[in-house]
Amino acid sequence: MLVRAAVVTVSDRCFAGEREDRSGPLLADLLRGQGVELVAAELVPDEEDRIEAVLASLCARGDVDVIVTTGGTGLAPRDRTPEATRRIIDREAPGLAEMLRWQGHERTPRAVLSRGIAGLRGRCLIINLAGSTGAVRDGVEILAPVLGHAVQMARGENLDHGSSRND
Repeated sequence: MLVRAAVVTVSDRCFAGEREDRSGPLLADLLRGQGVELVAAELVPDEEDRIEAVLASLCARGDVDVIVTTGGTGLAPRDRTPEATRRIIDREAPGLAEMLRWQGHERTPRAVLSRGIAGLRGRCLIINLAGSTGAVRDGVEILAPVLGHAVQMARGENLDHGSSRND
């Protein structure tokens, strides 16, 4: 199954050209390595209205199954990606965010500081990752076993909820 993704980097400093965006391009490369087709990549400042606008626009395109954001999920005053995401989604998918924090914590204690969320706008899944390259690496690895099925479910396909364990 082909998964089509967009990557959105949220960073004031990268947007202003003061720092190179390393997490967005890495996220795109890692997703491609998982067989995901990258259909868009965006860079926005830590401004809720700008984040909301780009997420809504990407969802409206019709060719994006999943948007993965990087950045803006921490405790700093301008970290507002979860708030922007929450305002445009129709339904949350809390298990994905919980899994990212829980399994991320097994790799680094700082993973619990991410306030990232996940949810659906229509049939487009949006997942927030923290902005470090380590968080991006860990996040893609953690999501890999479930991302394809999550996208299928969002599309209304393969709705079998049977166990994947050998019961």
